[in-house]
Amino acid sequence: MWIYRVNEPRLGALRVREWRRRARHAVALIVAVLVVTTTGLMLLDESNAPFGKRLFTALWDGVNLTTTLGDFSDFDERQKLFMLAAMFVTMLVGAYAISRLTGMLSGDDVIAYRENRTMERKLGHLSNHIVVVGYRSLGQRIAAKLQDAGDTVLVVAADKALADQAAQRGHLVILSAPEAFDDALRHARLDSARALIVTTPDSDANLAITLLTNSINKSLPIIAPGESNLRKTLLQNAGATHVVIGDDILADALIDKLVIHAEATP
Repeated sequence: MWIYRVNEPRLGALRVREWRRRARHAVALIVAVLVVTTTGLMLLDESNAPFGKRLFTALWDGVNLTTTLGDFSDFDERQKLFMLAAMFVTMLVGAYAISRLTGMLSGDDVIAYRENRTMERKLGHLSNHIVVVGYRSLGQRIAAKLQDAGDTVLVVAADKALADQAAQRGHLVILSAPEAFDDALRHARLDSARALIVTTPDSDANLAITLLTNSINKSLPIIAPGESNLRKTLLQNAGATHVVIGDDILADALIDKLVIHAEATP
């Protein structure tokens, strides 16, 4: 599972760029060894074979040297001495390349960078999904029910542990600090989403998220929880399509249970 990190560790990108630079350097050294070996073998070849054949034979031996295949043609004493020196240089270049490249791409910051690149491609093709902002108990229940119904769920979370938990349960995830939720929402493909559900326990954060979402896509349905009629009005003015007051639903459910009990009692 993959997580897109809005605050991606910048060191990961720097490490990848440095690895690519070192890889190009290592390849250039290997090519240089190949060119020098081929040229040297050409100069040492005193046979009467045509130039093209001598060039091909020298190139063949040079490639076998740099790729360590070992399928060489017959050499005289001078060519053997030259090849011994070339083998020694090739071993040095190989050891240098291994020491410079090994381990650079195994750090957590590089893994995060690569995950972000993969998630960017996934998010780029995302459509008709439902964005769930927040992944505490309410967000977890909603995301699970939507997933069971066959919907694609994109979770926006501020806590790394909760983001990891959402990813393990099969959801696409954007991890972002609360102060960077505007960037997170811009990556959530709200232009092609089906709806956004706000589930965070912070009423002020819910209001801010509603405002941000409405500013990005005014036609997107936004569903948010409210604590009172005043908060419901504020959320609706901010752009919420539906505001659910939890106490009203709980009160109605309790009264319904009371009525059912009274009707069942003789």
